[in-house]
Amino acid sequence: MSLAGSSGAVCESGLDNIVRFVKGSFNMAERRVNVGWAEGLHARPASIFVRAATASGIPVTIAKPDTAPVNAASMLAVLGLGVQGGEEIVLSADADGAEATLERLAKLVAEGLDELPETV
Repeated sequence: MSLAGSSGAVCESGLDNIVRFVKGSFNMAERRVNVGWAEGLHARPASIFVRAATASGIPVTIAKPDTAPVNAASMLAVLGLGVQGGEEIVLSADADGAEATLERLAKLVAEGLDELPETV
């Protein structure tokens, strides 16, 4: 059975995460941060965040506390969360460089930057 297609890499990565979790080798990095954009993760702020998540090169998820995580590189998924300004979100990743990537993304979100910094 093939999971190929436009989201094949994401699906395979998700399956890899499930296998690692079952085997006990799941080590997810996580950051909790309050959204610094007054309008929340809508339109322009969501676009800035999604571009930064995509540019990181590792699979990152975003969620509201106690909700299912979604792909942080998906504009529709991020907008679908309906995150308001000041609300807490949870960023997660499980890959080499995850800690540094989540730190950069958390800073971007907390500071509510108006454009994508060069260091992301």
